[in-house]
Amino acid sequence: MVHTFRSPGEFAQAAGRELGTGPWFPLAQQRIDDFADVTEDWQWIHVDAERAAASDLGSTIAHGYLTLSLVPRLSAGIFTFDGVGRAVNYGLEKVRFPAPVRPGDRIRAHATLVETRPAGPGGTGVLGRVRYTIEIDGGPRPACVLDALMLVLP
Repeated sequence: MVHTFRSPGEFAQAAGRELGTGPWFPLAQQRIDDFADVTEDWQWIHVDAERAAASDLGSTIAHGYLTLSLVPRLSAGIFTFDGVGRAVNYGLEKVRFPAPVRPGDRIRAHATLVETRPAGPGGTGVLGRVRYTIEIDGGPRPACVLDALMLVLP
């Protein structure tokens, strides 16, 4: 179930709580190829299936930044905002990619609102640090762990 925050104050009050885990999302080679085209990063480990299969990787792998770019999509299955002026990405901290995502893998996000503090004009908004763990279905290690900063304004 997706949690809806209806005010910056409600978001602030959730500090220290787990927000939940979203649904699984499949990652296909076509998305990896499309991301390579958009970013112009055609490194063989991402787009050359034959060469990657012959390497110690055993297959192509998704760009770490592709996994990271999916955080808004993955978090939409966990929480959203309604009735706030805006909620915007403010930055990232502590981004790590412990395990590769392979074509056909399913990933999902788990989110915890680590902390919040007043922010914005006159302290009327809230800056929250959301820790995301991007899990790989059946994988022993996460694909990505990061702290995302989110600014919520009235």
